Formats: sequence, structure tokens, C-alpha cells
Amino acid sequence: MREFASDPPVEERVGDALRETGETVAVAESCTGGLVGSLLTDVPGSSDYFDRSVVTYSYDAKLTELAVSRESLDEHGAVSEPVARQMAAGVRDTAGTDWGVATTGIAGPTGGTDEKPVGTVFVGLARAGEWGSGDSETTVERRVFDGDRRQVKEQIARTALETVVAAVESE
Repeated sequence: MREFASDPPVEERVGDALRETGETVAVAESCTGGLVGSLLTDVPGSSDYFDRSVVTYSYDAKLTELAVSRESLDEHGAVSEPVARQMAAGVRDTAGTDWGVATTGIAGPTGGTDEKPVGTVFVGLARAGEWGSGDSETTVERRVFDGDRRQVKEQIARTALETVVAAVESE
């Protein structure tokens, strides 16, 4: 699972950035099925900054584990900006971490539409601000990747981690 790895790998850079700031991260995964968490735990000592990865593949799992609203799922579908936003904030808050990152997409080879082709993903990133500051925020990025199912999943997972590194380093 290193076809799209950088040098040094993003999973190591995430660890370096989070250790430097003393911050923590949790992951909510749908289309990546635990791959983001797996990449993070490939790094020795990742327990210093990595709390958990919650795989919420179904609508019910998103609803019960992350409090994604029924309205968002009904109106927009699981592969959408509102759902990625709620997944990221939900895992951040339920884990009590500084950062929450979420992936929801269509890995293929089927399931795509003209509006959301195979390879479409929404990566959500939620940052916890100080209590009472109003500084917590959540962003979502939509991307589309090419490749077979395994390749799409790896690109999504690595993109999610790149999103974390960029945000932590820009603080």
C-alpha cells in the first residue's frame, strides 16, 4: 500500500507535526474502511497522538457513532460535504481530540453517478478551538481520483493525512 507514498511518508509527517504541537487526532472512515487508521498505526509510537479510527460504512453507523444527522443523509447522501463535515466534527468531539478527519466517498468500481463519479471523495477536517472561544472549525474538500478500488482508497487515505499535516503545520 505504498504506490502513492511520498518520501518521507505522510503518515510519518503527521506524527512529527502532531508530536511537535502536542496535539491529537481521531479518524472517521467510510470508503477507506480503516486504511487511514492503519497508515497512522504503521508508525511506531503513534499512540502519542492517534486516539482512534471509527469505521462508519453504513448510514446507521454514521448516525449512531458520529451523530451525523438523518436529514443530511436523506437530503445529500453519505458521499457529501455536509456528511463529511459532521463525521469529522463528530469523531473529534466523541474522541475528545484536537483534530478529527473524515473520509466518505465512492471507491468503485461501481456506485458512481454523473454528479459523483467513482473516485469522488469528501475529506472533512475538524479542529477544536479552546472552549468558549468560538474558534473550532470544520472544512471539507472534494476530490476525484482515478484508479482501481485499491488505488482510489490509498489516494483518499493519503490525501486525508496530507490535509491533517497541512492544517497542523499552518497553525
